[in-house]
Amino acid sequence: MTPGGALLVAGTTSDAGKSVVVAGLCRALARRGVRVAPFKAQNMSNNSVVTLDGGEIGRAQALQARACGLEPSVRFNPILLKPGGDHRSQLVVRGRAVDTVGARDYFRHRTALREVVADELASLRADFDAVLCEGAGSPAEINLRATDLANMGLARAAGLPVIVVGDIDRGGVLAHLFGTVAVLEPADQRLVAGFLVNKFRGDVELLRPGLDQLAALTGRPTLGVLPYTDELWLDAEDSLGTVADAPVGRPAPARGREWLSVAAIRLPRVSNSTDVEALACEPGTAVRWVAEPSRLAGADLVVLPGSKATVDDLAWLRRTGLADALQTRAAEGKPILGVCGGYQMLGSRIVDPVESGAGAVPGLGLFDLEVAFADPKVLRRSAGRELGSRIPVHGYEIHHGRVTRTGDPAWLELEGQPEGSVRGAIWGTHLHGLLECDELRRGWLRTVAAAAGRTGFEPAADVSVAALRTAQLDLLADLVSEHADLPALERLLADGPPAGLPVIGSGLTAPC
Repeated sequence: MTPGGALLVAGTTSDAGKSVVVAGLCRALARRGVRVAPFKAQNMSNNSVVTLDGGEIGRAQALQARACGLEPSVRFNPILLKPGGDHRSQLVVRGRAVDTVGARDYFRHRTALREVVADELASLRADFDAVLCEGAGSPAEINLRATDLANMGLARAAGLPVIVVGDIDRGGVLAHLFGTVAVLEPADQRLVAGFLVNKFRGDVELLRPGLDQLAALTGRPTLGVLPYTDELWLDAEDSLGTVADAPVGRPAPARGREWLSVAAIRLPRVSNSTDVEALACEPGTAVRWVAEPSRLAGADLVVLPGSKATVDDLAWLRRTGLADALQTRAAEGKPILGVCGGYQMLGSRIVDPVESGAGAVPGLGLFDLEVAFADPKVLRRSAGRELGSRIPVHGYEIHHGRVTRTGDPAWLELEGQPEGSVRGAIWGTHLHGLLECDELRRGWLRTVAAAAGRTGFEPAADVSVAALRTAQLDLLADLVSEHADLPALERLLADGPPAGLPVIGSGLTAPC
């Protein structure tokens, strides 16, 4: 393979499977000794992680880096948009927040962002044998073509071959694949080299006639049909997976006599929703996203996760009655966990001149805690211990809020400083990833179960979240290796777009 080969994996829709296909390809190539790196020019997600170089990138790119055997780096996701409302997003460039933008004023950043993307991709291609690029949304959003940095705009600028992934589980995949190509302008179409079908159930031979007709209509082959599996659920790309009243993962049978039920509140602007996935890794722990008060009544534990719009989501808790339900629960001594923005909401007061501009806002009053928002955003990896048990812990922090006063005992000690709060059966922390610390999670869940009266619940001593994540990456690589034409994909990486790819449909012309 020629050093510096690159390929773009696009999708017919958001959540079509771009992230998992890139992760699977990364893992499959890395297992064969290829020096491979992931790249997503522009991501829009509130699920992010802190990198070793002190920046912030989408969580999917961190997982893809892990698939390659690499530490997460801002190089892999140089532009991140974090939605704080329906019309405004925080713009993160090379790991640092630089502005808050709407769709219209995003245009003024276009030239500078193109240069950032081009520089980072060129740098990665110089350092690695292969770079697997992930698109964003769909390349068929031709109304956005003029400002596109992550789909055909990237492919055209860098001369990348493009594979389009479609999710057959949603129905209409053949039309989606054909239509995605047909609406592109001719120069973009000539970069689309083939298709991948994702989440197929049943006998692939029944699909074969449709794929043959798709090849005849488009002049492009389908390079793989990946089967559906419900074993892939860790590290969701965005909030599409956090649907209210939906389960998280598929927990293994309980090790003890009783199950533990967990209700995770699905905030409108939930961020780092993946924090609750570590709980769902525990046998006998049933985790479900909820969005209305009645769903809290039977839960043994309620989790209030992070938010990209803390004050706005706090107001939503009050409007929906969930705030009253949490306060009733606290008065009854039932377990609650708040993480990052959720932790801040549990305090007595938030002063926010940064995200919402609302100034001083009363919290839920479950902690004696005051938080003030300020720039710059706190971005750091942290390590320390749980104060009571002295169990080692680690994770990362992403927040504008600083604790200005607290009257409750700290839960943790990080880098020698107290962090988080404990009051009865209520816990809070700014530390994302805390529950991935297996020893901490097991001991804490025993405490939660005792407070909830679930004396028959027993955490598993042999569950490792890191090992489960690695197993999912290996499963992805196995699926790609078995069900995709990996040699053909490697040829695209080495040789670039095939010559003579036909233009189909109307061959629309869009402004560049």
